[in-house]
Amino acid sequence: MSTVDRLSVFKTYKLYVGGKFPRSESGRVYEVTDAKGKWLANAPLSSRKDARDAVVAARKAFGAWSGATAYNRGQVLYRVAEMLEGRRSQFVHEVADAEGLSKSKAAEQVEATIDRWVWYAGWTDKIAQVVGGGNPVAGPYFNLSSPEPTGVVTVLAPQESSFLGLVSVVAPIIATGNTAIVIASERSPLPALSLGEVLATSDLPGGVVNVLSGRTAEIAAPLAAHQDVNAIDLAGAGETLAKELEVAAADNLKRVLRPQPVDDWRATPGTDRMTAFLETKTVWHPTGSLGASGSSY
Repeated sequence: MSTVDRLSVFKTYKLYVGGKFPRSESGRVYEVTDAKGKWLANAPLSSRKDARDAVVAARKAFGAWSGATAYNRGQVLYRVAEMLEGRRSQFVHEVADAEGLSKSKAAEQVEATIDRWVWYAGWTDKIAQVVGGGNPVAGPYFNLSSPEPTGVVTVLAPQESSFLGLVSVVAPIIATGNTAIVIASERSPLPALSLGEVLATSDLPGGVVNVLSGRTAEIAAPLAAHQDVNAIDLAGAGETLAKELEVAAADNLKRVLRPQPVDDWRATPGTDRMTAFLETKTVWHPTGSLGASGSSY
């Protein structure tokens, strides 16, 4: 058969939940188009049930992931960057279509995204030294503060930066030991769904990152109110939706990271997104003749 007669094999995009690739529980899909309105693919239209399943998967994975050594988490994140490097051409194509960029501009975005993974991989065993340490106290005690992950974090990926912005909000969450439920860009979800395939073939345990696609407001509402979600990053929420989700999140005192203006996702991000989802544990330990027992608060 000649290449002229060959039929194209279109890619089936699926959700990524608990290390598996389910179709939406609802069976619904929606059309994804490029910057010029040309059809690209049908993406899963996630339901509330999909969101609840993602919470269960993220909570199940949290204990082992938060308990892993910081060095090990760094190795895993670096492995993700390796896998992205191997699929670089695929992501250049998807980012170019999603954001209406030339191939050269899309390549720059993808390279910056891979570098961002490496950057956060390097921070996993250093962030504790920056935000923790010994505290001077009046009395015969050692007083030490150390950071611990908040828990299960829902993140609304940026709408306008389908890949670099996505990784810039997801990587810091998992680098510090949290697990994540990612709501992909509603208009351009394909790079996020493909990222799920990369995560599945790296060393990242299933459930650490879960990727949902569909109507942002429809998925985010039940997650913001979910009692087993500990925090929410509103990076991809508009002003009205952000206010609604903040109200819903207040029901169980979730930590909320409000949308921040970003001039350029390529700028060095600093440590703010890592520290946003860390809690500080303070340990008191007697010195001298008071004994060897200690207590923490």
